[in-house]
Amino acid sequence: MADPTPRDPDVTREQAEDAVRTLLRWAGDDPRREGLLDTPKRVVKAYREWFSGYALDADEYLARTFEEVEGYDEMIVLRDIDYESHCEHHMAPIIGRVHVGYLPAGKVVGISKLARVVDAYARRFQVQEKMTAQIAGCIQRALAPLGVAVVVEGAHECMTTRGVHKRGVSMVTSTMLGSFREDARTRAEFLQFIDVASPRR
Repeated sequence: MADPTPRDPDVTREQAEDAVRTLLRWAGDDPRREGLLDTPKRVVKAYREWFSGYALDADEYLARTFEEVEGYDEMIVLRDIDYESHCEHHMAPIIGRVHVGYLPAGKVVGISKLARVVDAYARRFQVQEKMTAQIAGCIQRALAPLGVAVVVEGAHECMTTRGVHKRGVSMVTSTMLGSFREDARTRAEFLQFIDVASPRR
């Protein structure tokens, strides 16, 4: 993966690595020992990948649309989009999947672009509720469809590895816009398509 431009150019790679060494010392270890010597470099490299979403413009992914769809106006659903994010409160991983649906109003977008939109928002420090709304808002802006529906499922490591230490818990959030919010039948059809309650893995 290409190394994106830093969000804050005033922070150097060396400063970031020094920050990791400080955390290692604060945790009680010695960053000078053999096993930790390259850890700061590895962590900074991992951060570049985990938080590459800050260098991405989600709206650009949906800039190219297609109108030659022979009048197709039924629901389009892309489900089970895997994502990896990090909680902005504890910097712990959030692992889950996203389900996206929209009712086109004359134009559609390549389905891989919807997955890229998810990645653009997920690869940042996040709150799941905010990420859900961001994905829906991006699709609404780009396609101006009759409706947009986004459901996000997430397992939050800030809850499983610290605090209450509860495993197997999944958080579900949703944003419904347009016909998905206004029409119960449309909303029900989408939820039936994604069938969140039924595990598929």
